[in-house]
Amino acid sequence: MTAVPLYDYRCCAGHRFEAMAPLAASDSAVCPCGGAAVKVPSRVALGGVADAGRPMELMPQTWRGTYEGNREYLGELRREWGARQRLEEKHPELAGDQRPILAHEGRFHGAPLRAGDPVPGHGHGTHTHGGHTHTHP
Repeated sequence: MTAVPLYDYRCCAGHRFEAMAPLAASDSAVCPCGGAAVKVPSRVALGGVADAGRPMELMPQTWRGTYEGNREYLGELRREWGARQRLEEKHPELAGDQRPILAHEGRFHGAPLRAGDPVPGHGHGTHTHGGHTHTHP
């Protein structure tokens, strides 16, 4: 059985996806959306340099991305993710926005509404009604 490497691709619309391709394959692919895609450079491994590890968004998102559930690879991912979580506990700024997402569909599809965000159209401020203007803090 010949090993086929897994590559990361990005299409012209900005979608990212993973695909297996033979070493001799071209650097382009077709995105599931139908757009043309190119290989995204892999992370460079540098010895002796601090590495925060991959955030959850960059972990494999598909069965194929885990080499079809390869036990050794899954073990590596678990160790990597455990190290990342311990680092985020010590340095919360690396974790990104951890507030719960309250809405993510419809008008919030591109920018989810998180706990603490003002609800568009229901905010405070200056407004006029009944012939007079007033301000809410």
